[in-house]
Amino acid sequence: IISLCHLLHHQSKQMKVLVLSLIFGVLSALALTPPKTKRANRLSVAMSNNHEMPNPTNHPFCDLPGDPSLIMTTNVDLGDKKLGIMKGISKAISEHTGKPESYVAVSINDKADVIFGGSDAPTALACMYSIGAIAMESNGAITKAVTDLLADFGVDEARIYINFFDVPRANVGWSRRTFAG
Repeated sequence: IISLCHLLHHQSKQMKVLVLSLIFGVLSALALTPPKTKRANRLSVAMSNNHEMPNPTNHPFCDLPGDPSLIMTTNVDLGDKKLGIMKGISKAISEHTGKPESYVAVSINDKADVIFGGSDAPTALACMYSIGAIAMESNGAITKAVTDLLADFGVDEARIYINFFDVPRANVGWSRRTFAG
């Protein structure tokens, strides 16, 4: 490291940025590689709240009861189909996060006052929270499932926002404690 610092001292700013970016990239890639040894090491990796876990179903917290929950607000009236949509979303979350459906919570507030882009045309806004299992692939699959479920109610795919949050264990309470203890 000292030799590298000495070498970089005499280089241009662009070269320094390039080399440091390369080093950071290598270190990041090493951090993303799940250790193949002890479960305690896997938990340490998961505690980092790394948002780009390669396979969300291999995330160590998928083995634990977590808090995959989705809370949605929409301005459409879902009528007697509301429970079916909630169950469809619950199933999609379970399927794409690898967490048991018995841990999934879904809440939908329909017939709400919501505008999107200055218009009150059918729209939906949602937030999904989970201890781990938040990753590009699962987020995309859940977004597609929710979009498909809302299509019959006239909600255009371009009028749905879903924000995904990877929540640290210490920030999720359940059964009179947090998941951190």
